[in-house]
Amino acid sequence: MNKYFMSTAIPYVNANPHIGFALELIQGDVLARYQRLLEKDVFFVTGTDENALKNVQAAEKSGVDVKKFVDDHSEKFKKLSEVLNISNNDFIRTTEDRHVKGAQKLWKACNSEDIYKKGYKGLYCVGCEEFKTQKDLINGLCPEHKVKPEVVEEENYFFKLSKYQEQLLKLIESGELKITPGSRKNEILEFIRGGLEDFSISRSKERAKNWGISVPGDDSQIMYVWFDALTNYINALGYGDSDARFKEYWENGRVTHLVGKGITRFHAIYWPAMLLSAGLALPKEIIVHGYVTVDGEKISKSIGNVVDPFSVVEKYGTDVVRYFLLREIPSGEDGDFSYKKLEERYNGDLANGLGNLVQRTITLIDGNLSGELIYKYDLVKKEVKERTAEFFKNYTENIDNFLLHEALGRTWDLIGYANKYIDDKKPWAAVKHDEAEFLVIMNNAVFILYNIAWMLVPFMPETADKIFRAIGADREVVLPGNYKFRILKGEVLFPRLK
Repeated sequence: MNKYFMSTAIPYVNANPHIGFALELIQGDVLARYQRLLEKDVFFVTGTDENALKNVQAAEKSGVDVKKFVDDHSEKFKKLSEVLNISNNDFIRTTEDRHVKGAQKLWKACNSEDIYKKGYKGLYCVGCEEFKTQKDLINGLCPEHKVKPEVVEEENYFFKLSKYQEQLLKLIESGELKITPGSRKNEILEFIRGGLEDFSISRSKERAKNWGISVPGDDSQIMYVWFDALTNYINALGYGDSDARFKEYWENGRVTHLVGKGITRFHAIYWPAMLLSAGLALPKEIIVHGYVTVDGEKISKSIGNVVDPFSVVEKYGTDVVRYFLLREIPSGEDGDFSYKKLEERYNGDLANGLGNLVQRTITLIDGNLSGELIYKYDLVKKEVKERTAEFFKNYTENIDNFLLHEALGRTWDLIGYANKYIDDKKPWAAVKHDEAEFLVIMNNAVFILYNIAWMLVPFMPETADKIFRAIGADREVVLPGNYKFRILKGEVLFPRLK
């Protein structure tokens, strides 16, 4: 499959973006950029979920018109993707006409026997935008938001989720619908085996405060926000208008969703069932990441520990933030953010590790070869080639298994290997008595550095390009051969923090 569709979840716009969603954007971007390096035709989408009741409540609390509120907050999420250098092909909002049209089309495409109307009384958590059962609660509270759900009683449309229980089990058990990491797969399978219940897919217009997408043929009801929001993925490909991209990327491509662990059920159970009912292709993989804590505490406005990703990027730079979140946070698990850890990573890994390697390499070539290295592949030692290939192999395996932190770890292993190589070979001494040996050492150093730059392309694209420029190369150079590297001295890559 040459076509590859990659998506992040779409966050609610009831508050400003925080560092946790920044992580998801960056992780998604790494996967998209990596697939492009594999010469896949990638369509990468992110966006915002704007039809939730919690967005309406946030607007009312702020004393702002709902439309203006969601417009303003959606723009902040769009800006975040730009600030983080996210390579998305599209940004979809669920208030757009193309989304409304597609959501209603999917509703009508579902098997008519799967949607029915009935009266219902249940416990509803507005934070989750989900009905809860008593077994979902801990001490009567939603475990996610620590609040008591509201008692809601009304007539709604329901979807026959129970009908798809066995089919979903087989799809997930067999890996036809792959869930990564395996621990999340096991959680979903356990939940399905516990028995799936039909779920409400609409709300009364009154309870939805007349905000959202109308149910086709029944203006008294608003679509349940999750039924509406999940369709954003296909709507970004023009499903509502039968665009050719939908067939190319969704029906004939590899579809991968990246989501946080709190919304796995919606993507691994509800969404596939909806697609099955409508006769549409399923995603190939759902990748699940954990949460970001701050100094060991869950991010919470009440605690006051919300980290603004814009301010962190402004202070440290885009690639520094990308590196820290990707290296410090285990990809499929929870991880902690702190300014102290960030600065330790900066000085240790970036300034002393990568920055030092780049600086000493270009300085040696600039000072001893007038800034020009005639590179000859035959001068690269067999051991250097083999060690570099070994690190690169582990790196690709790590990315393929959504171990992005480990992939960066292998990159820094190679950086460490390169720095040790230079320390051991002492080119500053060799140049004084054996110019041929000096050329061999620098050929090997540049070979390793060039490979490091390639490994950094998905993770730290700006830094990778700076390294390419520093050694006078670009992404079109193929190193098994001879090449003239013209060193371009510039500013220090990562000046040490005071």
